[in-house]
Amino acid sequence: MFVVGLTGSIGMGKSTTAAMFQAEGIPVNDADAVVHQLYAGEAVAPIEAAFPGTTTDGKIDRVKLAAHLAAHPGDFKTLESIVHPLVRDKELQFRRKAEEEGHDIVLLDIPLLFETGGEGRVDAIVVVTCAPDIQRARVLARPGMTVDKFEMILSRQMPDSEKRIRADYIVDTGEGVEQARAQVRAIIADIRASKLG
Repeated sequence: MFVVGLTGSIGMGKSTTAAMFQAEGIPVNDADAVVHQLYAGEAVAPIEAAFPGTTTDGKIDRVKLAAHLAAHPGDFKTLESIVHPLVRDKELQFRRKAEEEGHDIVLLDIPLLFETGGEGRVDAIVVVTCAPDIQRARVLARPGMTVDKFEMILSRQMPDSEKRIRADYIVDTGEGVEQARAQVRAIIADIRASKLG
């Protein structure tokens, strides 16, 4: 089974691109969605123990956690040491299930693929990109987003130019949905022809 890692900086259109792969019949494991599940499940007790007062009604309160991390940026490492192993376990379960179902390709949607050293867990990397002005406009249009918050998120992500250099494939979402869909189909076809043939 061929494992594709999908990544891209905030506002590049990664979720939309992941949905395009899914529409082509490729199973997708969304790391962010897994974290959401964990924040209502297995991760609650260890996170509350590490950062008391960050839960509400038995779930991680993302606003409280974000406020804590903004005040104590050094605690990101502690949070990652709790969450990443749990995310990996879910990922392995996903891969086993996809393999049992006979899929030839799966996609791991991992926002911080490079930043967390995830390259070793995938066979090829697809980087989703667009022009910086398009990215900025998309992100600042999100509810509750500020320029400061956007800059803080960018500061924790590898620069887009560096990601593109390290990519096996690139999907540029700046040209519209149909162009991006054509690029996704071309990537799947290339993997089946050159990597699985």
